[in-house]
Amino acid sequence: MALQALQSSGVTFRRILSHFPEELSLAFAYGSGVYRQAGPNSDQKNAMLDFVFTVDDPVAWHSKNLKKNWNHYSFLKVLGPKIITSIQNNYGAGVYYNSLIMCDGRLIKYGVISTSILIEDLLNWNNLYIAGRLQKPVKIVTMNEDITLRSALDRNLKSAVTAAFLMLPESFSEEDLFIEIAGLSYSGDFRMLVGEDKTKVLNIVKPNIAHFRELYGSILQENPQVVYKSQQGRLEMARPCSRTLAIYIGIFLLGLTISFTWLLFTLQIPLEPQSLQDR
Repeated sequence: MALQALQSSGVTFRRILSHFPEELSLAFAYGSGVYRQAGPNSDQKNAMLDFVFTVDDPVAWHSKNLKKNWNHYSFLKVLGPKIITSIQNNYGAGVYYNSLIMCDGRLIKYGVISTSILIEDLLNWNNLYIAGRLQKPVKIVTMNEDITLRSALDRNLKSAVTAAFLMLPESFSEEDLFIEIAGLSYSGDFRMLVGEDKTKVLNIVKPNIAHFRELYGSILQENPQVVYKSQQGRLEMARPCSRTLAIYIGIFLLGLTISFTWLLFTLQIPLEPQSLQDR
């Protein structure tokens, strides 16, 4: 996988995670409190830490979290975990957020999403909300051995690369590519028209080129549609006459792979562990 778990640098995040129920298939931290950003969000020291918790059984998880962290929830807590889960699954992007929480001396917010809904978003881009966040560098705090989830995470990154190629010329820089990828999830976000910093994507990418390179480097090296000159930070598409054909073939194969993976997930057929190699 291109997404790497935290090592010793994740002590702060793991201490925060210890305040929550343990049944997590994936937990990651993201945003300006984790990776430095340019512009108005450059103050990492006082930035809120953002987390997403992925759980197999949201009702059971919320039930345990309500017992441990009753004060984290809004008035919805009096309605119980089933209603909270129903709102989580059926409204918005399938995520339930608790915000402005003091935890272990840090201000945090955390979203809860079911594993099945996350996998759907990673494979099909139903909302491109959490999937979009996972196309940018994040800090994986914990992740279980769910091969279907790991495969979907990897496929989401490859899909982002293929989509970005459609919007780029024959020759372009790593930064050009990463800006297109980082902008995918903001393309339909109304906040980019009203209220949000218009340079948000640039502010995310420019200070974090090395992190984007770590996330996408091996995918680009293995991609037959481009020649990746990592030392120069440049990429060149296939010959002009074959570029469009190569992209359409890539999209077709991507669609087949997504359909096959989704079929396995729907039928609950496990993928062979050796079919997914850690990157």
